[in-house]
Amino acid sequence: MAVSDVLSMVFRWLHVGAGILWIGLLYWFNFANIPFAPTMDGDTKKKVIPELMPRVLYFFRWGAVWTWATGLLLLLLVFYHGAQVFPSQEQSWTAGSIVMVLVTFFMFFIYDPLSNSLGKDIKVFGAVAFVIIALVAYLMYAWGGFGYRAQQIHMGAMFGTIMMMNVWMRIWPGQKSVIPAVKEGTAPDAALVAQVSQRSRHNVYMSVPLVWTMINMHTTFFGDESWWVILVVTGLAWPFVSWVYDKSMKVKGM
Repeated sequence: MAVSDVLSMVFRWLHVGAGILWIGLLYWFNFANIPFAPTMDGDTKKKVIPELMPRVLYFFRWGAVWTWATGLLLLLLVFYHGAQVFPSQEQSWTAGSIVMVLVTFFMFFIYDPLSNSLGKDIKVFGAVAFVIIALVAYLMYAWGGFGYRAQQIHMGAMFGTIMMMNVWMRIWPGQKSVIPAVKEGTAPDAALVAQVSQRSRHNVYMSVPLVWTMINMHTTFFGDESWWVILVVTGLAWPFVSWVYDKSMKVKGM
């Protein structure tokens, strides 16, 4: 067995394990904790939140880092070192393919200001985001020359990078201010609470196409021209996520 095969096995195992931890806690926050939190009175919140949330957020944010880092290692090993980015061995890196890799890892700096300006209306922001996703997916195929699986995994890397940076640059810094305020019994900054909630919600929506790209490598192949598949997955998944949000608010305790 080659060294690259052993590394690939280890990286995949760590990637999946860290991803389960991260995404599982993301769903717990959004579908269990958010509906539950309003049922606590002030004294209960002052006791429970400062003890519970730092513990959960520790595994949440480090799960995000490990998922992203091991995903990057797999991308380097399988696609770049393994020369699986392009459909043909005759193809080589071009300006277009390099730019699309940069887009993959720096899209957060486009997403972030858009989220700040449009994010209050989830439908408007979702429509704009969908157009951007479509443009990036098409350019990865038409300009970057990526094969189907490379295009899918780079789309997943783009979602995952945005999500990880949301955790470390918006959600965790916000919670570090919100949690002490709750502990002291003072009202946390409403704008900060709104941003933390918004970015967490965005991460839930992005997690569905992200997980698709992770398992898609092993389950489906629609042809190198099928850049549009990620749009179908995203378009079908987002209404389902909205339904789950609505359902989570209706589930009652005992």
